[in-house]
Amino acid sequence: MPSTESIDPRFAEIDAWPTSVAVEAMCEGQLAATAVVFGQAGAIARAAIAAAQVLASTGRLVFAGAGTSGRIAVQDGVELGPTFGWPEGRLRFLLAGGSDALTAGIEGAEDDTDSARTEVKEHRIGRGDVMIGLAASGRTPYTLAAIEAARSAGSLTIGFANNRDSPLLDIAELGILLETGSEAVAGSTRMKAGTAQKIALNLLTTAIMLRLGRVYRGRMVDMIVSNNKLRERARTMVMELANVSADDAAQALDAARDDIKCAVLLASGASLGEARRLLEGSGGRLRQALECLEVSAG
Repeated sequence: MPSTESIDPRFAEIDAWPTSVAVEAMCEGQLAATAVVFGQAGAIARAAIAAAQVLASTGRLVFAGAGTSGRIAVQDGVELGPTFGWPEGRLRFLLAGGSDALTAGIEGAEDDTDSARTEVKEHRIGRGDVMIGLAASGRTPYTLAAIEAARSAGSLTIGFANNRDSPLLDIAELGILLETGSEAVAGSTRMKAGTAQKIALNLLTTAIMLRLGRVYRGRMVDMIVSNNKLRERARTMVMELANVSADDAAQALDAARDDIKCAVLLASGASLGEARRLLEGSGGRLRQALECLEVSAG
């Protein structure tokens, strides 16, 4: 298959096409990117299982990338806290050019391998951590250096690349190929390649959170309650999971200080101390905590 930098002759005159035709053609590319990710579902699942095993205690989830790939990584990672209660202290971003690169291109940043190695060392990234590196080309120097340094320090490393036979797939312990081929606009990897990366990251990080017990019965039970809308959502979760009234769910949430898992246990008959012990003993997994509560009540 052609690389992400190849020119596809089918789109040589795309700038002269009617806009509706051009948009339809680009939309087809997005659908193709989705199909590419689906073909790697098994590899993504295996990576999620491996990552969850490493992150079961105190390890950190680290994202590394440059340009479009780096911004996609940040976009995915920053949502893990509000959605799954993933602690900010267990999250790191290594973005070529630093935070300024989120909103502007930083000349030469993706070639700065020394910065990547320095950041890995300064953040003490190593055993117990998981680093996810993204590079459409699979050969971005900054990303390669970060992955190589993290793996040498003992981290589990996962790499996503969109080109076959690229170095990232070999340097990372778990390399996953998202082979999207040439773009409608040659080299514009913010399109098919970027779409595939975003989908793959969504799947990977959500699957990790599933395995870590941060989802129960399809609900975000580790969600951070930060506004009225989310408090209403949390109250509904407690109502449904504990089969109690809205008032009882609200009281449980108040007593649990908006900890949804704890509130479900309280609404299910546990005392506050018992709920906390059950959650600690189950590694924060509500399913196991409820099973233990049921046994003790029986």
